[in-house]
Amino acid sequence: MQNAVMSAFFASIICGIIGTIVIEKNLVMMSGGIAHTSFGGIGLGYYLGFEPLIGGLAFAVFSALSIVKIKNQINTRSDTLIGLFWSVGMALGILFISFTPGYPPTMSTYLFGDILTTSRLDVIFAAILAFFILFIISSYYKYWKAYLFDDEFLSVLGINTGFMEYFLFILIAFSIVVVIKLVGIILVIALLTAPAAIARIFTYSLKKMMATAVFLSIMFSAIGLYLSYNFDIPSGATIILLAGGSYLFIALFKNIREG
Repeated sequence: MQNAVMSAFFASIICGIIGTIVIEKNLVMMSGGIAHTSFGGIGLGYYLGFEPLIGGLAFAVFSALSIVKIKNQINTRSDTLIGLFWSVGMALGILFISFTPGYPPTMSTYLFGDILTTSRLDVIFAAILAFFILFIISSYYKYWKAYLFDDEFLSVLGINTGFMEYFLFILIAFSIVVVIKLVGIILVIALLTAPAAIARIFTYSLKKMMATAVFLSIMFSAIGLYLSYNFDIPSGATIILLAGGSYLFIALFKNIREG
């Protein structure tokens, strides 16, 4: 339970910051594609007998960089590439699992999440990534803000926006793999986007949006863990239902109030 609480805290920091960037840069579908492609690496890890999340991370980073590279070089629609990587990644995962003797009993953890199975190593990895993201975003905040809202202007100033794009997708890939243990591949995109989407309703300031998204992620994770522990229900699904339900309620309330 201690590992669960600590991993939820660090994952909330990751989701709040990276999720805000995903929302502002319209990368929701891209993030979903990366998450589902990582399933191929997880299946490969089970088949070859190494840590599945390492395989998932390798596939996630490869798919993220490949989509950006192909999109920029041959000018193909990104949604087409995302769909292809999404389906191929899932298919490879299923294929590798079929080659593995028996059915891995913990595979549902990667599909639907089980935060109570997080290890001390998972917590350490999440903590390192959370602090790294905090350092990178805070140290170069003005550049990231300019990249999100006007990357052409940033390019005119002589900043290598291509490098920033590749670096951003690597951060997204790492973030997704960390959060997979929390809520699973199928639900990961909701935890990345729901808190940031709620924060966007209340503020347009990037700093305030990130801070609010982090706070909301921590709140949803804490309440979700409490409910799942006391009522013996899946933690990942509980967290996502809280986040998604809160967004729908707040958005609906705002529309009624303004209408």
